[in-house]
Amino acid sequence: MSVTTVETLLKHDRAIVAAGLAATTLLAWLYLLTGAGTGMDAVAMTSLKVLGRMAMPMGGTGWSVSYWFIMLAMWWIMMIAMMLPTAAPAVLLYTRVHRHSHQTGPASTIPAAAFTFGYLVAWLGFSVVATMLQAAMERAGLLDRMMMWTTDRTLTAGILLATGLFQLSPLKSACLDHCRRPVEFLTRNWRNGTLGAVRMGLHHGAYCVGCCWLLMALMFAGGAMNLIWIAGLTILVLVEKLAPHGGRTAKAIGLLLIVAGTYVLLAPANAAPMCKASAPLSTFVGVH
Repeated sequence: MSVTTVETLLKHDRAIVAAGLAATTLLAWLYLLTGAGTGMDAVAMTSLKVLGRMAMPMGGTGWSVSYWFIMLAMWWIMMIAMMLPTAAPAVLLYTRVHRHSHQTGPASTIPAAAFTFGYLVAWLGFSVVATMLQAAMERAGLLDRMMMWTTDRTLTAGILLATGLFQLSPLKSACLDHCRRPVEFLTRNWRNGTLGAVRMGLHHGAYCVGCCWLLMALMFAGGAMNLIWIAGLTILVLVEKLAPHGGRTAKAIGLLLIVAGTYVLLAPANAAPMCKASAPLSTFVGVH
């Protein structure tokens, strides 16, 4: 029996999946570069500063329902742009294993898409939490609505220190080890069927969120739409997960973040202009 064009294409399922991952990542980056639906210029929101002053008082302003969805979409698509490349090895390995374990069955593109969907759902959960935190900090006057960065040096220092300490923690190491060993993950957690693929992707994504959630929280310190910070964190996560000495890199970054957080917290205001505060942390935590 002759082989149809479609059947020929489906034999190259790994190439199709790789192209799909690359296209999805590219589209996510293009969405960010065009302002992520915020109506603002992403380049104008890009800065090397860790913390800037509020351009205007924004505390107490509420969000419309449509703005909630815009911010949620911004966070989720940002996570897709940053994290999907780091998941590509696991997705492609899953595609290969599925092909070899179902030699007479359907191509692996649909199960691979289901696995990827489950992975991204895990980051959607993180995006919901990040959006809620953004709204709360903005309402308390601790976040500049335009630049989307923190305006309180104590809060900024706390984010840097917490992230640095987490980088050195056993929990970080355990989650990172999981992300660096997709073969072991697939061997221990294999499930058949499309629903099984979604569950596996969600499981893998949960470990990935556990590994990187505080690194992503650094976006509040540098600006949620700061392209320099987005690119820098993307490279860092890629190195942590894929480079030969990613675990050591994670710990080295942790030490650097602790040093940076200590500087932000202790440096005199006139010696660290990037850390000038415009709203007291007590506003957010409810201490008067």
